[in-house]
Amino acid sequence: MTNRFQFNIKATDGRARTGVISTPKGDIRTPAFMPVGTAATVKAMLPESVRSTGADILLGNTYHLMLRPGAERIHNLGGLHKFMNWQGPILTDSGGYQVMSLTDLRKLTEEGVKFKSHIDGSVHNLTPEYSMEIQRLLGSDIVMSFDECTPYPATDKQAKSSMDLSMRWAQRSRDAFGDRPGYALFGIQQGSTFKDMREESAEKLTNIGFDGYAVGGLAVGEGQDLMFDVLEYAPNQLPQDKPRYLMGVGKPDDIVGAVQRGIDMFDCVLPSRSGRTGQALTRMGPINLRNARHRDDPRPLDATCECPCCKNYSRAYLHHVHRAGEIISSMLLTWHNLHYYQVLMEGLRGAIASNSLDTFVSNFHNLRKQGDIEPI
Repeated sequence: MTNRFQFNIKATDGRARTGVISTPKGDIRTPAFMPVGTAATVKAMLPESVRSTGADILLGNTYHLMLRPGAERIHNLGGLHKFMNWQGPILTDSGGYQVMSLTDLRKLTEEGVKFKSHIDGSVHNLTPEYSMEIQRLLGSDIVMSFDECTPYPATDKQAKSSMDLSMRWAQRSRDAFGDRPGYALFGIQQGSTFKDMREESAEKLTNIGFDGYAVGGLAVGEGQDLMFDVLEYAPNQLPQDKPRYLMGVGKPDDIVGAVQRGIDMFDCVLPSRSGRTGQALTRMGPINLRNARHRDDPRPLDATCECPCCKNYSRAYLHHVHRAGEIISSMLLTWHNLHYYQVLMEGLRGAIASNSLDTFVSNFHNLRKQGDIEPI
């Protein structure tokens, strides 16, 4: 355990890297997937259950927590780690993405964003300085700078204006964050799908100086092909010795492709959201438990999976409890999905360390092409 934030790259394979981010709250093995605990909980999971899947770090949501129950209340109750009973590292987003999605409820200015709460309509002002203060009160180990997530599609003029604003906010975030040993501040690259703008954004962020860097403004509707096109150059525009975080990504094949292109950190609601809607994410691809083909099937989702769902319950049972609307359906499928994601990350780390990533990726895609086992 260290009292500093540091990143050590242990091995590379092509552009892919594996390493360790060290924090006072524990180590984060990279490439890392961060389960999303939006409102101080990963939906349908106990913190110790999330930890048992292999997760090293969780993501919390500044926007939701500032509105309910409030950052000061969480601070007074001992901070977010104690509040939600998670002792490992926590990354919080800045709130910018959620505020920007409130198109009809917000007003953007140079100072920040004025918006109405989606909960009760109360009016709030979120600025780079206030975002840093909220994340300080929460006790976040990794803090994200406040930015405007550029919408897609965007003209070059719109993307440039949005990127420039985010860079000015990045400087204000850096100034407001100050010197906090043991805590980290990440800058967020913007520039939509324009290579020159992303280069400019990366240069400005590097000059400001951050502990890590996120590739922002992707997974906003551009599709996988265009996202991968941007990832061909965007990670390499950022400092090589700092963690790189692709925000809001993604599906398993998104993650594998992004790791190949040099990304170290990921987050996405997909494993938990899919679990609540009856979809299991497996080595063979997604499986829809709502489908009647599973109702008499005594086999597990995946006979090779070691999660409690696969070790103890049949497809027939999972089909039944989901169709019946039972809470255990969300619990078991979310547990399985998060376990699968962590097994995937472990496999990627091992493949990079053994210089066999190409073989791992080929096997990953071939297994998904084969699809699910035949029905009974």
